[in-house]
Amino acid sequence: MPPTIDERDPATPQSSHPGAQPVPVAAESRTGQAPPGQRPMPPAAPPVRKQPGIFARAFGWGSGLSLGVVTVFAALSIISSLIGALAVVATLAANSGQQQDANYRTIWGKADAPHTLRAINVNGTIMTDASGGSLLASGAYGYEIAALIDRIEANQADGLVLQLNTPGGSIPGSRAIADAVTRYQERTGKKVLAHVRGMSASGGMYAMASSDEILADHGSLVGSIGVIFGPFSRYTNVTATDGGLLGTGVTTSGGITQYYLSQGTAKDFGNPYRDMTPEERQVYEAGLANEYTGFVDFVATHRKIPADTIRNELGAYMFDNARAQQHGLIDGTANIDQAYRRAAELNGLDPAQVKVQQPAAPSTVNQLLGAENRIPGSAPAAGVDGQGRPVVTAQLCVGAPGVLAYHGDPSPLCGR
Repeated sequence: MPPTIDERDPATPQSSHPGAQPVPVAAESRTGQAPPGQRPMPPAAPPVRKQPGIFARAFGWGSGLSLGVVTVFAALSIISSLIGALAVVATLAANSGQQQDANYRTIWGKADAPHTLRAINVNGTIMTDASGGSLLASGAYGYEIAALIDRIEANQADGLVLQLNTPGGSIPGSRAIADAVTRYQERTGKKVLAHVRGMSASGGMYAMASSDEILADHGSLVGSIGVIFGPFSRYTNVTATDGGLLGTGVTTSGGITQYYLSQGTAKDFGNPYRDMTPEERQVYEAGLANEYTGFVDFVATHRKIPADTIRNELGAYMFDNARAQQHGLIDGTANIDQAYRRAAELNGLDPAQVKVQQPAAPSTVNQLLGAENRIPGSAPAAGVDGQGRPVVTAQLCVGAPGVLAYHGDPSPLCGR
């Protein structure tokens, strides 16, 4: 009797019908062939895979999402590290003496204009460089401004506008700006317009004299071609001095005199407790005369004014727009808009096709990397101490007396 399903494979499902008999199945031979007259067994169906439940699928999706987020954050971290490394390299390069170009912002004209004029400000007292410190009022670093001008190539701008509102300052800083203007003209073949915005006195006149044209805004003052040396003090009949932190200074009702010990003739020149000797006066006035001659000759050459006229007629006076133009110190009066238009025309450009850009403060990123929050060329304002007193660090305020191309009394700049 042929084997039944029960006998052949106990795992094979049985019929659920009551009284059903087992279905005979053909027996296979050892060769795998069914006996003659019998139908071969159909192949067993492949096992059905069970689909994962909702929880399992959600767990898989969550794991994949987590892995993706972790991967993205890892990539961002790597990119951030690379940016940080590049920033460090840039900072190290800057600290090694390589000056970075300033950021520029458009202050006049359309931002997409095809032609560009660069505007450089000379505001406040002109100091030589950043080692000169800071002032209570605004100030400018002459060497730094000169460096800005020197970095402007012919393909970067179509002309230069020098914008001044200054009483002057140090001779080295003022002359540095003037010489940079000359180098720019020779290097690029472009024209420079100087625009006075309130005042350009002494060192300011020095700085702008080499410009191709000088205009002044309404109500400005121009001139003061002269130099000054000092200040020096002379205390007479000194009775007491108090050099303490809260001291009141010098009492001058007689009795106590202070002397300097020195080696070399006139080594204690400037001692406030003795008069200047005639020989000392002669020596230092000769040096002052040399600086004055250099100043006069520079203005005379570039403004086409006879040196004798400057010495004997103009002197160190300040002049309003009309008289300044009459004496040849400026070429005319113009407001800001008119000055920019004239600067464009001076360089053969249509003002409608020109934009004016000037240096801007460093970006937030650069400030985070250590850049000073100030416009290149401008000096930071002096701070105050814990008692609200000005902390003066400018050489013009605390340094040794020096020859200045400055108009007026510089002491208010230093909080005195």
